[in-house]
Amino acid sequence: MQAKQVYTGRFAPSPTGPLHMGSLVAAMASYLDARAHDGQWLLRMEDLDFDRNVKGADQHIIASLQRSGMQWDGEVTWQSHRQPLYETALQELGNALYPCSCSRKEIADSRLRLGETASQIYPGTCRNGLVAGKTARAWRLCVPDQVYAFEDRLAGMQTQNLAIEVGDFVLKRADGFWAYQLAVVVDDAAQGITHVVRGADLIDSTARQIYLQELLGLPTPAYLHVPVVTNAEGEKLSKQTGALAFDRGDNDVLHEALLPAAQFLGLKMASTVEDIPAFWRAAIQAWKEKIVLK
Repeated sequence: MQAKQVYTGRFAPSPTGPLHMGSLVAAMASYLDARAHDGQWLLRMEDLDFDRNVKGADQHIIASLQRSGMQWDGEVTWQSHRQPLYETALQELGNALYPCSCSRKEIADSRLRLGETASQIYPGTCRNGLVAGKTARAWRLCVPDQVYAFEDRLAGMQTQNLAIEVGDFVLKRADGFWAYQLAVVVDDAAQGITHVVRGADLIDSTARQIYLQELLGLPTPAYLHVPVVTNAEGEKLSKQTGALAFDRGDNDVLHEALLPAAQFLGLKMASTVEDIPAFWRAAIQAWKEKIVLK
């Protein structure tokens, strides 16, 4: 008899500032799903965007999760410590990769010359080699003209044609910058992630990640994308749109953050829970009823 797969989930914030309400919702959803399945919940710092990392933000995130009653399993990992894994994966992709010299402006100009919109969907300019005199700015992955489909556990069936809707995408820049798409695929596989629960702003990345998993011979996790929190103007709540930290160190995290986040996720639970441990007991049961047992 085949052994039952152990559920392993994760929360993977970028340490570009403290956690705000939007990131709390994503953390809560992934934590609840792991605990509702009696599984493991890992914490991984996605700190590869070195230009945007804020000193001390990773420790603030750790403290905020602890203050909120979310305890991860095992050691915290940092992507910046795992770069040899990404280099190995890049080499394994072989001929699926090619060097690209195009800037964003050149991509937009090329699309306009082709009579298309000036979006950042790559038109394949360097697929057959660099133009004479040009040097590589990045390494791109050649994508097939093929529809990739996956069943999101909340949003249902999702499809995307990589060639038409995404284009050949960057995995590494000439300055050594690693793309999110490659790093997250490699780390999820290396850490044995079976279920990914994250914000719906990342649902557009999933087909790319499934394609990379296919090329690298890696397993595909189950995916669940929760709605993103927006501000009064309808913009995704983020540090760029002025989102404030949900944990200010001396505020009432239970009533000011945890209960509103649970309400945003549509969890049916009383607002009279007396403390944080009682909140999590009630929230895990509510998540089971809404997502796991539905």
